[in-house]
Amino acid sequence: MPFQRFAPLAAARGSLRARLLALALLPLLGVLPLLGLILLLWGNTAIDRLLIGKVRSDLAVAQGYFERVQAEVGSGTLAVAHSHRLQRALGRPAELAALLEAERQAQRLDFLRLLPPDAAQHGSGPLASIALTGPAELRRLDPALAERARVHLVPTRNAAPTARTVEDRALLLTTLAPVHDDQGRRLGWLQGGVMLNRNLGFIDHINEIVYPEGSLPFGSQGTATLFLDDVRVTTNVRLFADPGQVTEGEQRAIGTRVSVAVREAVLGRGETWLDRAFVVKDWYVSAYLPLADAQGTRVGMLYVGYLEQPFTWAKYAVLASIGVIFFAVMIVTAWWSLRAAGLIYRPLERMTATLQRVEHGELTARVGPFTAPGEGRRVSESGRAPQEITHLATTLDHLLDVIDDKTRALQRWGEELDLKVAERTRELEVSHASLRAAQQQLVRSEKLAAIGQLTASIAHEVNNPIAVIQGNLDLLRLLLGAAAEPARAELRLIDEQIERMRLIVTQLLQFARPNEFAGYVEPLDVREVIGASLVLVNHLLQRQHIRVERHDQATRQVAINRQELQQVLINLLVNAAQAMPEGGRIEIHSGDCADGGNEGGNDGVIVSVTDSGPGLDEATLARLFEPFFTTKRDGNGLGLWISRGLLERYGGELQASVRPASEGSGARFTVRLPAA
Repeated sequence: MPFQRFAPLAAARGSLRARLLALALLPLLGVLPLLGLILLLWGNTAIDRLLIGKVRSDLAVAQGYFERVQAEVGSGTLAVAHSHRLQRALGRPAELAALLEAERQAQRLDFLRLLPPDAAQHGSGPLASIALTGPAELRRLDPALAERARVHLVPTRNAAPTARTVEDRALLLTTLAPVHDDQGRRLGWLQGGVMLNRNLGFIDHINEIVYPEGSLPFGSQGTATLFLDDVRVTTNVRLFADPGQVTEGEQRAIGTRVSVAVREAVLGRGETWLDRAFVVKDWYVSAYLPLADAQGTRVGMLYVGYLEQPFTWAKYAVLASIGVIFFAVMIVTAWWSLRAAGLIYRPLERMTATLQRVEHGELTARVGPFTAPGEGRRVSESGRAPQEITHLATTLDHLLDVIDDKTRALQRWGEELDLKVAERTRELEVSHASLRAAQQQLVRSEKLAAIGQLTASIAHEVNNPIAVIQGNLDLLRLLLGAAAEPARAELRLIDEQIERMRLIVTQLLQFARPNEFAGYVEPLDVREVIGASLVLVNHLLQRQHIRVERHDQATRQVAINRQELQQVLINLLVNAAQAMPEGGRIEIHSGDCADGGNEGGNDGVIVSVTDSGPGLDEATLARLFEPFFTTKRDGNGLGLWISRGLLERYGGELQASVRPASEGSGARFTVRLPAA
């Protein structure tokens, strides 16, 4: 059928919608959720880092205050040791005891006593050192301190197993200051310090400095703790919710212990813990700092942290809000993308359906107008299509009208030609038998003349709408720009069909007047064109079990139209295959040739196609390139005649010969072309 060339468009109808929808939805359903997931993961990590950064700064504040207290204990004790009042009270026990008690209270120390000159000197200096003291030493300092330091261990979740039930050691901040007389002789040592066990005022003050009221959002609560080894000896972490049931000291989680993981990291490896940790009964964003005595032995920990759950709920709320926003944006964008894609594929589907109807014989089928009154854009079922698609549809209808008219005219002229031929045949039948050959030649000449006239008319009428379609298609691609990418495959298919129509018109003209119409000339590599031609006839060669041997030695390029050279080579290969219906061998040689045709020159290219068939007799060789001469039942006798005409138009030639007997039977066709 004349419209069979539109079959690929019709076959692509089912894929057009799917491709456009895939191009519209895949970025939304794939990229946007992935970006949302990345943002959620990044947000979760960023919030966690902010929480860790917050507790790190809180620990720095608590550590600074702790060191300031150490400095105050050291400087206060040193000031008393260097005071004139202390030197004057030496040797007066009652006055010395009263003075030390008054200074202890003034310096807010838990103990202040005078030691002999030979007392140990560790811990002396401007800063008070941390010391782990046993119960016997505490009783010597003050029996009340020994009682206050006694802590009953409370079973704690995740703590290391232990057989102890009581912690009676004390964590002290203590310092030794030398006492000298006027001549600089050392008279003794003044020891002062603070016990950290159950020092609620000290730990509460740290908590107020680090977490003042209103500093933590979302109702979170901050806590501070001092550990002796892994036991909480002073803390504001609450163990009981109702303060009316127990005293202030019993209400706190004194005697509970830290988890195994924290103990191993901080006390075991000396690391600073900055992470979430389970504290008594809740999860806290926690910071643990190891505390070492004067010898560098880790004896305890300083802890600050705040309740994690309020921040967790706030974090989940923020992340959920981000997820909802991304989902809403994805839904809205998907709806818009589907609507925009529909404005392209619906008109194209309509044009494709029209071509399919024409292919099935409904020659009057047309796309038809679907432009809204008073508007310049075409309207599809659910929106407006681009104006370029409107022009494309209009041009397609016009092309179908032209093709239909020319097809009907061609059929009518064909019938008239048949009548004339039949009439002339009847006239010639009464003539002498010797005129029969001339009569047949005359019929063929009449047909060629009629075909030439029809072809020229068709070429003129068809080339105009082809140019209009090509121009509007180029304008459509230029105006749409990146928006035409979803329909790239369909637009390329339209380009191919337009080029195919041009080629058909050109071939018709070449058939009628082969010496007047030449194709686009370009430099070609003969070896590449041979390979492309073999691909096109490969199915025929395989079906007839024909083996191909190639000997490519050509190095020069030739100036000829690619399609026409390929047409000549395919014609020679098909003829060779038809000469060997039971199988055989085809040899293809290519090489450079000089003016005289000798191989090895550089003035042209020679290509030979040799088969292993029955060969050609002298009579056949004599008429082989005459029009309408054929040895086949179903041949038209024009293939070799057209091929020779095509080559001669570019300065080449086509020759036929019989293969030498020394090389076996068969025919050889030689193509010579000048170099580009």
